[in-house]
Amino acid sequence: MNPYILATLLFGLGLGTTITFASSHWLLAWMGLEINTLAILPLMARHHHPRAVEATTKYFLTQATAAATILFASTTNAWLTGQWDILQMTHPIPTNMVLLSLALKIGLAPMHSWLPEVLQGLDLTTGLILSTWQKLAPFALLLQIQPNTSTLVLLGLTSTLVGGWGGLNQTQLRKILAYSSIAHLGWMLLILQFAPSLTFLALLMYIVMTSSLFLIFKLNKATNINTLATSWAKSPMLTSVTPLLLLSLGGLPPLSGFMPKWLILQELTKQDLPLAATLAALTALLSLYFYLRLSYTMALTLAPNSLTGITPWRLPHLQTTMPTSIFTTLSLFLLPLTPAAITLLIL
Repeated sequence: MNPYILATLLFGLGLGTTITFASSHWLLAWMGLEINTLAILPLMARHHHPRAVEATTKYFLTQATAAATILFASTTNAWLTGQWDILQMTHPIPTNMVLLSLALKIGLAPMHSWLPEVLQGLDLTTGLILSTWQKLAPFALLLQIQPNTSTLVLLGLTSTLVGGWGGLNQTQLRKILAYSSIAHLGWMLLILQFAPSLTFLALLMYIVMTSSLFLIFKLNKATNINTLATSWAKSPMLTSVTPLLLLSLGGLPPLSGFMPKWLILQELTKQDLPLAATLAALTALLSLYFYLRLSYTMALTLAPNSLTGITPWRLPHLQTTMPTSIFTTLSLFLLPLTPAAITLLIL
């Protein structure tokens, strides 16, 4: 792709998200979401592969549906309450409509079925943008609305369950990452109405861990589980660290991924929701199973030992590894900074 066009599209992505962040009026927020969607579509279809074009079309249709529903809900809210302000969503009908349309936009269960299919049709770089940057604008709106409704807990629990269950039988890494994304977003939604700062912390941790995993798979050129077995020949050090990163995504102590899960479960029990906390913790075990499966394939399975398989690690890497190393370090060693993170978020 032409670098000027690429720069323009990336600028459009940033602009759309920033407009949504900065807006207090529903029309401006909607406009930001639309700019965001239109900027990523050419990036998704840039390989001209039928699978990529199909994924782009599916993504466009779901995002357009969600954006139209948001516009309809905000108009209904203005009609019922006379307010276009995002913070003034007081009527339950438009609030629930906006909540469900934002859930469709980020791919929460039960409106999740487009996400694994779309992610499977994209290359890993665009998949990384879709899984991280594209979640920011809808979450900014969710944090501003702060809907005080049991629908949030229901959506959160359904997402953690579907995210764990859906990833169990997958062999394609991008689909596994999509279901992992659904499960993590479910955790964020569970706590949204009780402690929005914890939702923000969980979102940051999710972005850091998912980015490092996408970058590692990109470095290894891996798209399914079988190709992970050859990664030890390409980068032995990274292969030894990746299982720890996967366990961090699963939420095991003493790794960074344990921090948001621990704080969310603690807050849910404080809010007298022990059943929701127990169900969320049990569904995390489902996700942990397929992370362990990936870890086993990557670190404990050796591919056939041929000369062509052994040589790649001796060759210099053409890709930049600095972002990978930064994100991987953050994904593993942030747990001791939990008190500092809590203090910063409360401030």
